[in-house]
Amino acid sequence: MVENAKKAAKDVMEKALVALSNELKKVRTGRAQVSMLDNVKVNYYGNLTPLSQVSAISTPDAKSFLIAPWEAQMLKEIEQAIIKSDLGMSPINDGKVIRLKVPDLNEQRRKEMVKNTKKVVEDAKVAVRMGRRDANEMLKKALKDKAISEDDNKRAEQDIQKMTDQYIEKVDKISADKEKEIMTI
Repeated sequence: MVENAKKAAKDVMEKALVALSNELKKVRTGRAQVSMLDNVKVNYYGNLTPLSQVSAISTPDAKSFLIAPWEAQMLKEIEQAIIKSDLGMSPINDGKVIRLKVPDLNEQRRKEMVKNTKKVVEDAKVAVRMGRRDANEMLKKALKDKAISEDDNKRAEQDIQKMTDQYIEKVDKISADKEKEIMTI
């Protein structure tokens, strides 16, 4: 029973870290990263399809994207999808490929991005703490049902708290790295 509670807590905390990493990939840092275009959906024969599934996306340099559609007739659709996606970048269509220039970030915008990042980080911390809470409730129920002793319950709660502290530390490290990346010019 104790191991089940610990495993459940670890799973929830691990998922919170993965979700945090995925969310922070979407945050623009002034450098071109293919993951910045993950949310762009293109109308592909009536279906909304991720941009990466209808074209080849590359970053020829740190400040631009090169999007080469698999089918030439998709150029207009891709261009419209980029405009609608509110990325803050204007597509340049040369008839064969689309180029996107990543705009430079000013100091105010960087600080705003750090503020938004902190909200995402706090959500991850809440998810980690909820994993701890759920595991502790499992332990309380097991204690009430006399499936574990009070000593086992206390030890397990301490172990779960240590695990929670470790995951919160990992979240803080990821946050500090992203904040440094955003503020670096």
